[in-house]
Amino acid sequence: MFAEKNFYKNKKVFITGHTGFKGSWLCLFLDYLGAKVAGYALSPDNKRDSLFNILNLDQKVESHIADIRDFEVLKSVINKFQPEIIFHLAAQPLVRESYKDPIFNYSTNVMGTVNLFEAVKDLDSLKSIVNVTTDKCYENKEWIWPYRETDNLGGHDPYSASKACSEIITTSYRKSFFIEKKIAIASARAGNVIGGGDFSLDRIIPDIIQSIKNKQHLVIRSPNSIRPWQHVFDVLNGYLLLAYKLCDDPQKFSCSFNFAPLDIKEVTVEDLARSFISNIGMGSYKIEKNNANLHEAEILKLDASKAVKLLNWLPKYKTDLAINQTALWYKQYLNNSNLELFCKNNIEDFFNSK
Repeated sequence: MFAEKNFYKNKKVFITGHTGFKGSWLCLFLDYLGAKVAGYALSPDNKRDSLFNILNLDQKVESHIADIRDFEVLKSVINKFQPEIIFHLAAQPLVRESYKDPIFNYSTNVMGTVNLFEAVKDLDSLKSIVNVTTDKCYENKEWIWPYRETDNLGGHDPYSASKACSEIITTSYRKSFFIEKKIAIASARAGNVIGGGDFSLDRIIPDIIQSIKNKQHLVIRSPNSIRPWQHVFDVLNGYLLLAYKLCDDPQKFSCSFNFAPLDIKEVTVEDLARSFISNIGMGSYKIEKNNANLHEAEILKLDASKAVKLLNWLPKYKTDLAINQTALWYKQYLNNSNLELFCKNNIEDFFNSK
């Protein structure tokens, strides 16, 4: 099932983290669906390309460049916009960066979530909130079974721990404030998302693209790590479906949902790199032992049965096709093609295909 096209038409939707990879695509999706969108986020990293800047998204949405940790500014912007639906994506998103600056990590991912919920808990216009967390919010036992929404939360590294905290905060605000205010709220836990337009630091496909541009070998530090790789379109469709269902039946859907590929086969970091390089037709990699002594999970899988059954969500792209579609986007990027038209056509194809 795809997100309801007519549901979002003229809806006022607020996105935190709208300048990021997923946030930028979400802006495009909602623009296609006819929503009125406002975004709140830090400016994109001026040292790297960004999908937000490439597509001139500041001309398509009401864009506010500000910090999620600044409560007064956040509340002022939200009160002025009066959103009906909120997608909370603003975050410090990287495991290794969380080791370098734990204070920034926790203040953004934990207090940023608190700031948002405090800013909106008395908002009369608001119907639903989707808090986007991560597959890494679970207490990872490095076992072969996929995690379900009922499994324990946890976090070895600061990033994972901060996202587990965000989940607990979501539950607390739901019970303490949002039920009484009749605001529906759910959390969305997705796996490792791939797709065109990701230029984030320390992520496998952006690192491949950077190595191609620099005419260098990609260095892979954890080749055998297993992740639930999935295409950004499938994940965003899950978020959109969830927000729609929250408005339709707040009591039933105000909970947590995993979004993950349904493929049975396991795909390692090296598998992904090899397949992407093959699909794009350029690039190379070498494996280097990870001497950083920073803990990262080796095995991580999610069970998306709940989203499939309750939301009628099904991913369109299996992992192989997700990699292929991602490579096609970066081919256009490296060839300096018209990416605005290409992205628009991609979205239309996604929603119009059976």
